[in-house]
Amino acid sequence: MGRSYFVEEAVGQYLSDLITTSKPFVTGLLVGQCSQQRDYVLLAVRTPPKEEESRSNSGYHSSLTNIDEEWMTAHASQVSRMLPGGLLVLGVFAVAVPELAKEIQTTLRKLVFSVEKAIARKRLWNLSEDDVSDRVALHLCTATKKFTCRTYDVQDPKSTAKPADWKYQNGLSTSWVSLECTVNANIHIPLPTTSASHDLEKNTRNGLTRWAKQIEEAVFLINSQVKEEDADLLEGQSQKPNSRSTATVQVCSGSINLKGALKCNAYIHNNKPKVKDAVKALKRDIINTFSDRCEILFEDLLMNEAAGKKSSEREYHTLPCRVFAPIAGSNVLFCDYKFGDETAREIQERFLEMLDQAVQTEDLCTAEEMNMVEVSPAKEFRDDEVKQKQLTKEMLLLKLHQNIGVVIAVAVAISAAVFSFNYFSD
Repeated sequence: MGRSYFVEEAVGQYLSDLITTSKPFVTGLLVGQCSQQRDYVLLAVRTPPKEEESRSNSGYHSSLTNIDEEWMTAHASQVSRMLPGGLLVLGVFAVAVPELAKEIQTTLRKLVFSVEKAIARKRLWNLSEDDVSDRVALHLCTATKKFTCRTYDVQDPKSTAKPADWKYQNGLSTSWVSLECTVNANIHIPLPTTSASHDLEKNTRNGLTRWAKQIEEAVFLINSQVKEEDADLLEGQSQKPNSRSTATVQVCSGSINLKGALKCNAYIHNNKPKVKDAVKALKRDIINTFSDRCEILFEDLLMNEAAGKKSSEREYHTLPCRVFAPIAGSNVLFCDYKFGDETAREIQERFLEMLDQAVQTEDLCTAEEMNMVEVSPAKEFRDDEVKQKQLTKEMLLLKLHQNIGVVIAVAVAISAAVFSFNYFSD
């Protein structure tokens, strides 16, 4: 038996509107949430046209050979940044004329795997055993208006198509559970002496990968409550101050400090949701939003030709803030990232380009202060041998402190999650 997809009615109207464009072929992404029993589709968004296509007033494909796979996967990566916890790119769709029906399934299969590979490449958290690996490929015929819905297991390169049900439902996310929390982060990332200054992005990602693992292993409190087995874990951690540490001494040429408060959102469906699913969605949103901000910052530095620029002075950079906004037909808030000098108009333009959604200025909500990245150059670590030894001791103490207390610190920070334990069933 194949998977079932419950789809917001606004998605059906959106796809129908694409049929009326009288274009031979349109591609796009499907966004929603997976569960063991069924999947939910909240949003469909067509692939945006390239600049040259916009100038020629033709943002649609005339044949399958004109599909730009790299452009579509880049769009999928951008869309994944704008999703709160619990949501992901579920697959792809194509609206096509009957003449392309024979070729289209092969094309959709290829796009499903390419999109998932592009998104997974930037993912810092690990898939769990209960994560659903099926992704959907939807074909809508412009003549008959009939759907062909199939799924592929993206963890299996040899996966064949399986039929799936496609069912519309009004107000799909109306009663979904919303999860919110604020995480105060202060992450210290040492730069090895063997690392060149232009490897800041790579070193930052490596540091965040280690931090993400700590977040995944952390104990989360729901409304300051904790399950019995988790309470035992917390008690055990607090009673082992003399346990052996895995800290290592590392000679460094500089460091990166990431500081600030992260506003995190996640959503869980209302079909017998479980606490572990809520915690997983929130943890992944914490990891994703910090990683995405750093990636956006380095992209901005690269565009301004500052990423590879060597400097002997301490540098400070501001991470972009998270901006939330609702979309039509859903109670879920999507997001974008805004630097201090960007205007609301620019955020609105990105929502329109990436999600094909028009949002009003008054609906944009910036819920954070600016977060900071501090880059310390090499010369500050080479003043003399005494300072180097002092630095090494400080780093060792910091590492020891992190190993003992990081899980407790994260658990306390997350205890501000504002959703009720009563919404869930174990």
